[in-house]
Amino acid sequence: MDYGERDVIVTNARRLASTGATKTPVIYAGNIAVADQVTRIFTDAGMEVFVTENVYPGIDELNVGPTRAIIQEVFSRHIVTAPGMEQIKEMAGGPVIPTPGAVLSAAEILYNRIGDLMVVDVGGATTDVHSVTEGSEKLAAITVWPEPMAKRTVEGDLGVYINAQHIVKQSHGAVTDTEGVMPLPDTAAEKGRIGVLTRWAVDLAIWRHAGTVRVSYGAYGKSEIVEGRDLTRVGYIIGTGGALTRISGGADILRTIRRDPHKRKLLPPAEARVLIDTDYIMASAGIIGRRHPDAAAHLLMTSVGLN
Repeated sequence: MDYGERDVIVTNARRLASTGATKTPVIYAGNIAVADQVTRIFTDAGMEVFVTENVYPGIDELNVGPTRAIIQEVFSRHIVTAPGMEQIKEMAGGPVIPTPGAVLSAAEILYNRIGDLMVVDVGGATTDVHSVTEGSEKLAAITVWPEPMAKRTVEGDLGVYINAQHIVKQSHGAVTDTEGVMPLPDTAAEKGRIGVLTRWAVDLAIWRHAGTVRVSYGAYGKSEIVEGRDLTRVGYIIGTGGALTRISGGADILRTIRRDPHKRKLLPPAEARVLIDTDYIMASAGIIGRRHPDAAAHLLMTSVGLN
C-alpha cells in the first residue's frame, strides 16, 4: 500500500539484489514511498529495474493494469533473446504476446459483448483459466482481499501431454498412467486418453482458480469470509485450446465441472452456458484486438457461435 510498510519491502529488495541474478529484470509495483530506494538497490547490483504504479495502492483498491502493461513490455523485450525469436519478431511485425495474455485480452473483448464469463484453455503444457466478472455483491462484502475484474491463472503442472504425469498424480488413482498419450492424438484410443486427462485438468484448474467461502472465528464469534475469486455470476464458460476445441467432448467436460458437495467453492453456476472456440482463434483475436477491437469481437462471436 502506498505510504504504508517500508522496511519489509526494502529488506526483500536487498535480499533479491544479493542473489547476483543480474540478467533477471525486476518489476517494482509497490509502495511509492520507497520506489527510489528500491530502484537504487537493484541498479547498484547491476540489475535492470522497471518501476510502475502500485498494484495495491490503498485498502480494497487494486490497480493491476499498469503492471500487466509493463510485464508485457519486459516480456517482448527479453523473449527475442531466445533461440529463433528474433526472426519471429521480425516476421510478426509487432509485439510478441504470450498466449495467456492474449487469451485474457480476448476474454475482456467478449465480456463487453456478452457479460460475465470464464475461459478455460487446455494445452499440452499448461491449463489456463481466465475469468472476467465482478462477482456477487453479497460475497464481495465478506471478501478478505479485492480481486481484479479480469484475472487469469496459469497451471504449469496441468498439461495433457508434457505434464500429463502430474495430472496422474493429482487424480489419486483415477488416471493410472500416460502410456499412449500423443501430442496430436489420431486414433480413438489416443483421443480417449486425452479426453480423460482433459477432464481432470479442467476440474483441477477451475478449482484452483475459484475462491472459497471459509468459516472464521473472531472477537464477535463465528462468521464467513471469502478468499479468492468469486465465479458465481459467470454466465458463459468458453473452451479453447487444442484439447477442448479439436477433440470431441469438450463441451460435455465443461458442462459437468466437478461440483462441491459442501458448497464452499465459488464455482460457476450449473446453468452457465457452455461455448467452444470452434475456430481456435481466441489467442489470435486477443492480439488483433489491440488495434482492431471490433474486428476481433466479430471473429470471437463467430467462433463461439453467437453471430
